[in-house]
Amino acid sequence: MRPYTGWLLGALCLASASVAAAPQDDLDRCLATLQPQALKQGISPAGFTRLTAGLTPDLSVLPLLDAQPEFTTPLWDYLAALVDTQRVDDGRARLSLHRDLLARVSAQYGVDPATIVAVWGVESDYGRVFGKRPLLQSLATLSCNGRRQPFFRGELLALLKLLDAGDLQAEGLTGSWAGAFGHTQFMPSTYARIAVDGDGDGRRDLVASIPDALASTANYLAKAGWRTGQPWGMEVKLPPGFNASLAGRTQRKPLADWRALGIVPVAGGALAPAGLPADSNAALLLPTGAKGPAWLVFRNYDAIYAYNAAESYALAIATLSDRLRGAPGIVAAWPTDDPGLGRTERRELQTLLLARGHAIGAADGMIGTATRRAIQAEQQRLGWSEPDGRAGQRILTALRGAPPSSPMPSVPMPTSTVFSLPSNHARYVQSPAAPGAALPKVQGLSLGQVQGFMAWKVETPFATAAIAVFGGQLLSYVPKGGKDVMWLSPSAQPLPTPIRGGTPVCWPYFGRQGQGTDVPSHGFVRNVPWTLQQARRDADGTMVLSLAPPALDNLALRLRMELRIGRTLEQRLVTENTGTQPVSFTQALHNYFQVSDATQVSVDGLDGLSYLDKFENYATAHAQQGAWSLRDPRDPGRSDRIYTDAGGRYVLNDPGFKRRIEITTAGSRSLVAWNPGEAGAAKMADVGAGWRNYVCLEAANAGPDVVTLAAGATHTLVQTFRVSPL
Repeated sequence: MRPYTGWLLGALCLASASVAAAPQDDLDRCLATLQPQALKQGISPAGFTRLTAGLTPDLSVLPLLDAQPEFTTPLWDYLAALVDTQRVDDGRARLSLHRDLLARVSAQYGVDPATIVAVWGVESDYGRVFGKRPLLQSLATLSCNGRRQPFFRGELLALLKLLDAGDLQAEGLTGSWAGAFGHTQFMPSTYARIAVDGDGDGRRDLVASIPDALASTANYLAKAGWRTGQPWGMEVKLPPGFNASLAGRTQRKPLADWRALGIVPVAGGALAPAGLPADSNAALLLPTGAKGPAWLVFRNYDAIYAYNAAESYALAIATLSDRLRGAPGIVAAWPTDDPGLGRTERRELQTLLLARGHAIGAADGMIGTATRRAIQAEQQRLGWSEPDGRAGQRILTALRGAPPSSPMPSVPMPTSTVFSLPSNHARYVQSPAAPGAALPKVQGLSLGQVQGFMAWKVETPFATAAIAVFGGQLLSYVPKGGKDVMWLSPSAQPLPTPIRGGTPVCWPYFGRQGQGTDVPSHGFVRNVPWTLQQARRDADGTMVLSLAPPALDNLALRLRMELRIGRTLEQRLVTENTGTQPVSFTQALHNYFQVSDATQVSVDGLDGLSYLDKFENYATAHAQQGAWSLRDPRDPGRSDRIYTDAGGRYVLNDPGFKRRIEITTAGSRSLVAWNPGEAGAAKMADVGAGWRNYVCLEAANAGPDVVTLAAGATHTLVQTFRVSPL
């Protein structure tokens, strides 16, 4: 019931520019005018003040009002993205996993399980993509700027009322740019009217409770007029010379009239849909014209359409539900020579581009600027008259059949095992970033969201921390009374793109050291969901966690991570070789340290060390002279270096934050120092101007520091952070 599908728009518009912020006092005056209306609706004065205090405008939401993908994306691209093989497979897995819950919900509300799960899949990719924009900020901005202000003021007031009443917590509440949130993306006013308690805990929580979300979705469809046991529609075939002006969702005719006009099911046979009375009315949809697929739709299609009033959206839900029931996909061809790609095909396309030497990053299925430029280069090489950079079936087919060019040369590093992509890796990458085990009952340990990412939250007498389920990635470490040690990108991309910031775990190789282009950069575990295996609280309040990624097929190495969160933060990566042969690997804890200004900080502990520079393809060893900084005259303004034979103690001095961060390591003889600088960051959608706010100092086994692990042996990489005043 979102008015717009924001997550897909974000994927299609990564390069769009931000709109300059409006003056703060304009927003403050606008919100002040809303307070009397809020009080009339039962929002307490204290609650209104508390919830609106400090809100700042985000005018980057305004251009999105006129750029919803449901209305701007060709239908063949829209459905290829939302009804792909991966979403069908994942949806069938959810049907099996939640069989009992769905049976109960279906019996209560009369909506079949496949339709409920299809809504879940399209709205949030089964809980993977909730949206990352702070809801209060987005709705406050839309309430006071642009068109449709009355609509968004109603949604803002509904959200304030929910928050004031305690139904929801404001902290960390994110969603789409238009204000939809949770597993099935309810708008606040819909949440207030329709949401139900599906798990019996006395609360309506569509963010953290799958039973609440699925029951509420079924309740919505039931109230929208869903008719139990009836189909939503069926694909049909038109007779030659059919009058296309008869099509349209509101132009309904009895089935007998459509039969008389020569319309038949696309698979043949009589036009007599099972479950429908013989005199039922139907409407004909020709969303891409008379030469494209055609559907007759019935009353249940209108119920789906009510969830989000767009034909493309309703068809995505409807056709996905059919696929989840085991039906084939759309039969008729689209009226284009270049249909869209699903995620599996997009990853295949990116793999083909990587094999041709294009530096586009990981084959993650996310089509960004680098991928489009690489496609354009290949289109030019193939002699296409209009190289437009489009990721479609045409370029995929062309690259499948064309021999690859020679890959770009790589600089040899010490020998390490060449790893193959585990056969179960893609399944884990696309599985929900939600805990796979019950949360241990330990004081100070909870589960919640941090900037839109599901995370284990830790609170001790000495510090707080957060660790993402996705990637097992440390997102935050805040010593008591201090600033966060870690930087987390405010424009981090939707999952399963790896999270930018915190401490990504790069394992069992760093970068692509020793690897081919058929595997993702930085290893296999930073974009899969982890499991919290154990948690305990020591007598002094220090929290100790043990986590692990899933076991990966065809990989003899096993990994677990231990975290101690207290006066210091200690992180251990323990690698075990469960195979019968030695294995050589590299790894890194890719720390993004938050700094006041990357150009003004320095790092002690590196003076006199040798380093290899990635900007020179690691060709020549250089000697570090003095402390590290971005003011190094040899290559000022950027850094991507592997320091070798490193001593294991480094100090990041930050005069702006008036603090020093001491990093000590064990089991490591290398340190990576990285910041892309202004020019490099401008090419990265999730960094941009944020390059000034972090410095990466990575405890590593990388470059010459390759670990060879005998069968049955273990290796432990340890890092410890200690923060003190400067």
